[in-house]
Amino acid sequence: MTFLRWQCRVRQMAMRDQEGRPDDAITPAVFLPGEDDAMGHIITLLNKSPGYSVTAELDYMAAKTNDPAQRRDQALQFLAAGYYQNAVEFSDILTATFPPGSEGAKTLHEAGHVTLVFEAFNQRFDLKCKVWRLAAHIPLHAATIAHNRLFNPALPPGTEVLGFEPDWDASSAVAPGR
Repeated sequence: MTFLRWQCRVRQMAMRDQEGRPDDAITPAVFLPGEDDAMGHIITLLNKSPGYSVTAELDYMAAKTNDPAQRRDQALQFLAAGYYQNAVEFSDILTATFPPGSEGAKTLHEAGHVTLVFEAFNQRFDLKCKVWRLAAHIPLHAATIAHNRLFNPALPPGTEVLGFEPDWDASSAVAPGR
């Protein structure tokens, strides 16, 4: 729960202070099993659990206007307000989008497990995660696409969504310098 509370806080700050631009706190380094060097960084999403889903509201915001600036402003206002207030409303499965046919997504999915390293604001989390390819009928897939359409109206059909499910017993959290 410490990680989810931290993620809610840093994401709320990003919405309020950085106009939603992803920063180090939400773009972890990705390490494949047995590798010492990161494969790269991905932008992760923290989604509400199905019982608290706001996917319909996100879809409505996207459908309400064709103006990308208006859509983005409405999304920022919605997400900066109370969206991230209660960490217990969120799934611990992080998601990320990849272009259709992405070799990176294929590599991650085939690896089966990865380590996501989040390091920002004097905190570090090393999350050992199982990697899932989420089908379109999975609620976290729909939530991820709905969120991304608010910030990227040109999201192509067939965008791939991967889920990263932490193994909390194998993961760790440290404050750097301690």
